[in-house]
Amino acid sequence: MIKPDANGGDQLAARFEELAPRIYAYARRHVGIDAAEDIVSDTFLVAWRRRDELPPDLLPWLLVVARKTIGNRRRSDSRRSRLHGAAAQSARLAASDVPAAEDVAAERATTLAALSNLSELEREALLLVAWDGLAPADAAAVAGCSRRAFEVRISRARARLRTSLAALEQLPDPPPAAIRRTALSFTTTLTTRRTS
Repeated sequence: MIKPDANGGDQLAARFEELAPRIYAYARRHVGIDAAEDIVSDTFLVAWRRRDELPPDLLPWLLVVARKTIGNRRRSDSRRSRLHGAAAQSARLAASDVPAAEDVAAERATTLAALSNLSELEREALLLVAWDGLAPADAAAVAGCSRRAFEVRISRARARLRTSLAALEQLPDPPPAAIRRTALSFTTTLTTRRTS
């Protein structure tokens, strides 16, 4: 085991300086000129931190540390590359999933038209469950009625909302099929939430 000398490790520092070109040559062979200096720095940082444990034959030990440092760097680079790829893919998907403004406006108009055909109590019941996210028991408390009365109100609202959406199909200029499908799925969300 190499022991740092009384002069604060001068002898060890000299030994490191002597072996640095060999560690650099090894690193350069494996990672190229751009990353070799970082590998050498990291290798000698590990060696300095573990200076009380260094073996007498220092070169093989340093090369093992350099090899592990290179492996860690490659894994890190690979993870980073995968994350960048995933982020880029997510950005592409998000950009392609953004509906056109006119589709959003038409969808909103269709849904509002269907909701406008409901009574105020039915509309409020649906909105308490769907948009406010309340369970039927909590929504009933907010609406000021029993849970049973609230469930009857939701059931009637569901039927009227489906009828209203079906009537939109019969218009001379019905909304596009994609918007009708979205409105129907919205209706299902509004009316089939099952919570305690």
